[in-house]
Amino acid sequence: MAKSTELKTKKNDASVDDFLNFIEDEQKRKDCFEIAKMMEKATKQKPKMWGSSIVGFGEYHYIYASGHEGDMCRIGFSPRKQNITLYIMQAVEGNPLLRKLGKFKTSKACLYIKKLADVDTKVLQELINQAAKADLSKFGGVDG
Repeated sequence: MAKSTELKTKKNDASVDDFLNFIEDEQKRKDCFEIAKMMEKATKQKPKMWGSSIVGFGEYHYIYASGHEGDMCRIGFSPRKQNITLYIMQAVEGNPLLRKLGKFKTSKACLYIKKLADVDTKVLQELINQAAKADLSKFGGVDG
């Protein structure tokens, strides 16, 4: 039987616009609204809040080999203090487009940018498009 723990990051009905409008830094706020448009274009879905700080698009169910399972947004982003974190893991690892993106950092599951002006937005849109269409099974996920 699969293990299930109570997840903190759940889809909820909080207002995405209210959340984004609360961002103090004007440029970061504008960038986040633009990223939201880019992700909505890629997924053809309206944004939803996941937990208190992630703007997500779409949804999938994951089950790890350990048996841990849950639901998460297919792609999303979060305005953090240091940067904007994009959850587009499906398009990051080993992607040759990253060479054309501009100034960014990555971790296993995230792409970090300080501001949209640091990256080529056409390349970023393509990365987002790829992430939105990616096969999630290799990440422990199945489309929900």
